Amino acid sequence: MNWRMPAPDGPELRDIHLPPAPPWWPPAPGWWLLAVLGLLLALGAAWLWRRALPLRRQRARLLGELDALADRHAGDPQALAAGLHQLLRRVARTRDPAAAQLHGEAWHEALARVPVGTQTLDRLFALEPAMYRPQPYDTAAALQATRQWLRAALATHRWRARRA
Repeated sequence: MNWRMPAPDGPELRDIHLPPAPPWWPPAPGWWLLAVLGLLLALGAAWLWRRALPLRRQRARLLGELDALADRHAGDPQALAAGLHQLLRRVARTRDPAAAQLHGEAWHEALARVPVGTQTLDRLFALEPAMYRPQPYDTAAALQATRQWLRAALATHRWRARRA
């Protein structure tokens, strides 16, 4: 049986039909822009990571040398003070070539150019007399102060090199 109502005067209408689904390729322009932006961000991040790689290697090498000094001269505080002083001189020379010949107050000023606390600087200033005369000093604090100074010196050296 046909339950349809008789058609009024006019054409017989069909049901509503949906348009075909949009194709997945090619993507819309916004997706292309997002893909290019993501690619540029990834390339920029890789470039920055690669650029910082020598600095990370240098920092790891110097801090490893500091740990080796601490192990080698664990029982001899005078030799440890001399080794720490020599390491500080080498790093200061990379920042300022004239730092190799500085003594006394000029050397203290060269150390103070690195942004570290006054307590750290006082511990570093105590290394110079300790390597010439046997006197008691806190070797653990001197190692920590040297580590802080090295990290700060390498970080500020990187920024000064970029500005120059």
